[in-house]
Amino acid sequence: MTQFSALAILGPTASGKTALALRLAEYFPCEIISLDSALVYRDIDIGTAKPSLDERARVPHHLIDIISPLNTYSAADFVRDCVQLVADIRARGRIPLIVGGTMMYFNALTQGLNDLPDADEQIRATLQAQKAQFGLAFLYQRLQQCDPITAARLKENDSQRIERALEVFELTGKPLSTHLQTAQSVAPLRVHTITLIPEQRALLHEQINRRFEIMLQQGFLDEVIELKRKYPELNENMPSMRCVGYRQAWAYLAGEMDKNAFVAQGQAATRQLAKRQLTWLRKLPANHILDPFSHHNIVQAALNIVDNFESCLKERNE
Repeated sequence: MTQFSALAILGPTASGKTALALRLAEYFPCEIISLDSALVYRDIDIGTAKPSLDERARVPHHLIDIISPLNTYSAADFVRDCVQLVADIRARGRIPLIVGGTMMYFNALTQGLNDLPDADEQIRATLQAQKAQFGLAFLYQRLQQCDPITAARLKENDSQRIERALEVFELTGKPLSTHLQTAQSVAPLRVHTITLIPEQRALLHEQINRRFEIMLQQGFLDEVIELKRKYPELNENMPSMRCVGYRQAWAYLAGEMDKNAFVAQGQAATRQLAKRQLTWLRKLPANHILDPFSHHNIVQAALNIVDNFESCLKERNE
């Protein structure tokens, strides 16, 4: 079976992945495949730092604006679409460049998928009702009993993942940890990675805080107001509104906090996302690691990596 190869630029939020990918596309015939669970949603633009229409006109982008904010897009959906896109891009004689920081997607792409059930609205509603009546601690205690391995790796306030783990147990009778131990290989795909990891996390935090303020200036809150108007069925528990910043904006617009608290919580949530992404990235076997803030010429370093990789790939295929 043909084994297609792709390049990937991985990194935490606000580390400059998109900018670097666009620079590479100035020198190589790249097509960018988004590795971002937030960019799949239409009309969710400012708060996700979605590439602009001009940037997407300059370089072909894929897996952006493909579903409504009312729908869901799973890791399995991503793997299926990404593998097909890599094959199609290679067939056009171009370079597939996977860019983003949704590490759950990348893990599924490179390590395999698990036979996990789809979401069940009835079970989710039951869990939500139990949480409202007894508190999240009650659900966490249930998880400790039925799946102590998963409970041990989750934080006690990680409502989304606690509920998902309980949902999987209810649907299958098996702990989530058991499912995760039986990953199935799904893709004839090799991925060569350029990983952006800042040595000084404070520089990343400064960039995160500054970018959040820029988003507000660009009309982030107006965007959320328009989302609520355009999609009346939208609510804060949907995956699209769990994106960093949107959950906090929803709470602010509902009068649950003042403007200063909203900004502080939005920035803090983004920093926490970056922390989780870096934890994933440091566990991955990266082919190349670059510091986005201190490398003397990160663009030239990345150009050399792509050139060498594509040259070696061409030699193997001749």
